[in-house]
Parts: sequence; C-alpha cells; structure tokens
Amino acid sequence: MFDIKDLDETRAPLLDHLIELRTRLVRSVLALAVGFAVCFYFADEILGFLVQPLKNAFPDGEGQLIFTKLPEIFFVELKVGLFAGFMVSFPIIANQLWAFIAPGLYAREKRAFLPFLIATPVLFLGGASLAYFVVMPTAFKWFLGFGGSAGGVDIQALPSAGDYLSLVMQFILAFGMTFLLPVLLLLLHRAGLVSRDQLAGARRYVIVGVVALAAIVTPPDPGSQIILAIPLLGLFEISLILMRFQEGAAQRAKAAADAERETAAAE
Repeated sequence: MFDIKDLDETRAPLLDHLIELRTRLVRSVLALAVGFAVCFYFADEILGFLVQPLKNAFPDGEGQLIFTKLPEIFFVELKVGLFAGFMVSFPIIANQLWAFIAPGLYAREKRAFLPFLIATPVLFLGGASLAYFVVMPTAFKWFLGFGGSAGGVDIQALPSAGDYLSLVMQFILAFGMTFLLPVLLLLLHRAGLVSRDQLAGARRYVIVGVVALAAIVTPPDPGSQIILAIPLLGLFEISLILMRFQEGAAQRAKAAADAERETAAAE
C-alpha cells in the first residue's frame, strides 16, 4: 500500500501556485491536443463505430446518412475528433487536476476523495455504454417506426450526419453525466450538507425529479426516458446503502478517537 502523506509543510507563495496552475493547464491542453490529433486522424473509424446503432436500426442495406451543406462532414469529423479526444485525454486531465489540489489536502481528505476519483470514470463509462448498446438502438428503431406513407406520399428517414452526431453526443453525455448521481450524493453526504435520513424522507420527490431529469436530457421518446430513469433510481438506492456504511465507519472512527483520548487522559 502506498503512503498518503498529509498536506505539504511548506507554504509556497501565491506566485508559485499560479505557476504550477499554469503548468497543469498547459499539460492538460497538450494532452487534449494530442488526443484530438490522434482521434481526428481516425475520425472515419470512430464515426463508423458511432453509426452502428443507426445502421442496425435500419433494414438491411437501407441505412444511410446524408449531408446538406458542403462543409458539414468536415465539421462532423472535427466534432468527432474533439469529443473522442476529450474522452481519451480525460484521465490525464483529471490527474493534473488532482496533482494540483492534492498537496493542499490532509491525508484523511485524500483518502476520502480517491474513491470518488476512481468511481467517476467508471460510472460515466457505464452510463455511456448503456446509452450506446441499449438506449440508442431502441430509440432509433422507435424513431424509424414513424416512417411509411401519409396521403399517398412516402415518408423516409434521411438523417443528416451533423444531426445524428449531435443526437449521439446528447445520449452519451446525458447518460454518462447522470450516472454520476451517486458520486454527487455521497460527496454532499460526506461534506455534511445532506444526511441519509433527509434523502430517504425525500424519496418521493427524488423519483419525480429523476423522471423529470430523464425527460429533459433524453430525446422525447418514452423508451429512452424509462431506460434512464430506472437505473438512476437504482443508483439512488445504492447511494443510500453506501451512506449507511459511510455513517457507520464515521461513528466507529469517532468512538475509537474518543477511546484513545480517554486512555491518554487516564495515563
């Protein structure tokens, strides 16, 4: 096990902190630039991966994307490169942020934050995977089901590449960010801003809020809203269970500290 040290004993002047902040920001921007360059080079392959849910939703041999403006595909590939580049470089950016903040934290504060730093990318990836493998295929099939004919006129789906990419990014970001609900709740609980009893008592309001959030961040189809709302409610209940363990650990630590003080006073 690595040793987590307490906050640095040296007190660096403000200028040194600003210089370090600049260094961390430059490294983060360089990591994003390298990630963007690599992902832009493979933009066609990444876009091909992102269009698979739409391709599978179409009948065999009928799937297609169009572009109505000459530079549209170029800007689509730019967005793909930037979006994928940020995903790839995020661990480095998060590491630079942690390296800047960590020296000002006590050891117990570092131990408190490390699980959240590990859980954040895992939960985001879980939400994004749910969106890609489950929600998008279901939603796209539902959307394409409105095709057919009306008044003797054929109605066909001809999605543009730019609109499709925006929809995919909306799905991935919405599910990825909302899956961070346990991290937010546990941080608020650890900071003492909310208690488990308060959240449990407000369960009915949380259910309404989750359903409203799912309706806002997802496209207007009931399937994707339900698929998002159900896991969020499950994550909320898991958060309450983790809070129980967190409160128990805090009580045991407090009891141990009180016993240690009593022993020291008796000696």
